[in-house]
Amino acid sequence: MERRNNLPGLFIKSIASLFILFAIFGATKANAQKDSDSSKQILLASANLPTALYYTIQQSNVIYPEILKGNEELTSDYIASFSNTRRDYLVRMYTKGKTILPKVNTILKQYDLPEELNVLIILESAYNANAVSKAGAVGYWQFMDAVAKEYGLKYVKHLSAAEKKKLTRSKSKKAKAQLRAMARQKDDRKNFDKSTVAAARYLRDRGSNLDNNWLLMVASYNCGVGNVWNAMKKTGKENPDFWDIKEYLPKETQTYVMNFIALNVIYNNYDNFLANNLNFNTVKILIPDNFAQVNTEQLGAAESTLQ
Repeated sequence: MERRNNLPGLFIKSIASLFILFAIFGATKANAQKDSDSSKQILLASANLPTALYYTIQQSNVIYPEILKGNEELTSDYIASFSNTRRDYLVRMYTKGKTILPKVNTILKQYDLPEELNVLIILESAYNANAVSKAGAVGYWQFMDAVAKEYGLKYVKHLSAAEKKKLTRSKSKKAKAQLRAMARQKDDRKNFDKSTVAAARYLRDRGSNLDNNWLLMVASYNCGVGNVWNAMKKTGKENPDFWDIKEYLPKETQTYVMNFIALNVIYNNYDNFLANNLNFNTVKILIPDNFAQVNTEQLGAAESTLQ
């Protein structure tokens, strides 16, 4: 009788012990789950930071010719635009110049001039011996009559459109004889060797006038040394450079000098230009959004190792 009376007490103690064991197990599992979640959070924080911004630096790879170094900041944007908008022209002139420009370089060297000046023949006539400007400049290097005479070139006197029309319509023997004489006369401005030697001599003389400042010399080839001198005086500076006088020059001359720089820089980096791989400025680039996706995949792989 006494043993049966103790059974309910033993049963109650057993039930209590089971509750204690379940409680301990639950706490242990909860702590383990908490540790696992903390580990995942650490991985998430290290592998995928959605609130952070990531950048990479793209360095400039454009190399300026030696005589044009120091002008990068003032010209890089212009050249970048020129390389895009005038791409066909640049490729065409480079290809056509493969046989002509080396010959120009040989003559420039004889007059102690840098070969970078060779692109003036592109800007002047695009290698066209018969090119004639509206003002009457003729030939490869676009010499006016007066300059051609000054540098010993034989030339055919330029006639205005009205003068040509008058001679053509005239029935007089004198007019016809004049037209025949002009047709027979040779114009040295259309002769590559003679005109290029004259251009080199002209540029050498402008170097003496302008202290061998290449950009001022190029400006003078377009608008005349007198206009360059006047622009220099307007600045009020003792030794102004092209950037000082730019606003006082004709718009055509401003563009002419900028195009001179653009051609030289692009041709000095021609392989990268062809490959569309010219970087004119060092820039900071935001890493694309798929960077987060890659890190999320890495996180998933890490989670699988914890389970």
